[in-house]
Amino acid sequence: MEKISQTLAGRTAVLHLLPFSFAELEPGLMTYESLIFKGQYPRIYDRDIAPTDFYPSYIQTYIERDVRLIKNIGDINAFIQFTRLCAGRIGQLLNFAGLANDAGISPNTAKAWLSILESSYILYRLQPYHNNFNKRLVKSPKLYFYDTGVACSLLGLHDENQVNLHYLKGALFENLIINEFIKRNFHRGENYQPYFWQDSHGKEIDCLLIAGEKITPVEIKSSKTMSTSYFDNLKSWRALVNVPQGQGYVVYGGDESMQTSAGTFVSWRQLERISD
Repeated sequence: MEKISQTLAGRTAVLHLLPFSFAELEPGLMTYESLIFKGQYPRIYDRDIAPTDFYPSYIQTYIERDVRLIKNIGDINAFIQFTRLCAGRIGQLLNFAGLANDAGISPNTAKAWLSILESSYILYRLQPYHNNFNKRLVKSPKLYFYDTGVACSLLGLHDENQVNLHYLKGALFENLIINEFIKRNFHRGENYQPYFWQDSHGKEIDCLLIAGEKITPVEIKSSKTMSTSYFDNLKSWRALVNVPQGQGYVVYGGDESMQTSAGTFVSWRQLERISD
């Protein structure tokens, strides 16, 4: 856009083309651990490229070319380390001071570098929802990556079995599912993201889908078995916003979906069941 010499106002549209969605990819018999590790960039599937070959080159090309076009960063190694530290904070509340301290840079530099990663569609900030609530709520955003394969490479994972054993497995699964909701919005031509909700006591809803006045709460659990305890935070949410019992979804790592009195279990393979 920066290189275009004439205005295109009224004569152009901007389309956001993120990596494949589940609907486009049809993961079939793939496990979600495999999908998290492999990521969803088209070229991996088009050319059958191993993630361990694709992503290191992708990251190196991005750092050495795209980042330098956006902003001339002197210490590229520090920037790469910063990006890896961001991957280690997937699903966590953003703390600029802590992130900057771990990276050995100033908070202002951390903010500038995070903006670079956002503008180049490497990661994004999921904002907290706090409209019209009088309770003390968290105001900091959470960090997520637009593709979990990029995140896995930055985390140093070499195969899908490592995903299953990794301390960030739950956060990576959460990232995978939230990405699908963002892609659904983009495919509709709606350039907005979901939210999350968290109060000062640690109760939270992983994802809130907003459609006008309608708010659809979604909890996300990597477990492959159902448990009614997964609806506990949804109960707290319903009490806060005064909505009927049973409203809300739990997306989990199993293959079957089920309606219960507490809410609806939805398989990660069947996200189309969730309407917003």
